[in-house]
Amino acid sequence: MTAQRRARVVFLVRVRQERTDDFLRAYEQVRHLVADGVPGHLVDQVCRSSTDPEQWLITSEWASLADFEAWERSPEHRDLVRPMRECFTDARSLRFHVHAQTPPPA
Repeated sequence: MTAQRRARVVFLVRVRQERTDDFLRAYEQVRHLVADGVPGHLVDQVCRSSTDPEQWLITSEWASLADFEAWERSPEHRDLVRPMRECFTDARSLRFHVHAQTPPPA
């Protein structure tokens, strides 16, 4: 049996500047609900490009890719992320197994 490895999920999205506030409000709703109880969710971040104000990066770390995929398939997920996705003009999703990382600071 193969041990489950942590996973990193990356969304590279574009949001028109006039939709930024809507996008961030929707992200806050998703972030808090996921952090408060989705099994396997560890951490997430939303980042804005330093050179293109319409380019955003959303990353999340999960105990396993199976945990993320179970959440993604759920009806709750689709309903919860719909307002955020409506702000996207383009979106790309990537999934990775965490292979190695530096140790935390002492």
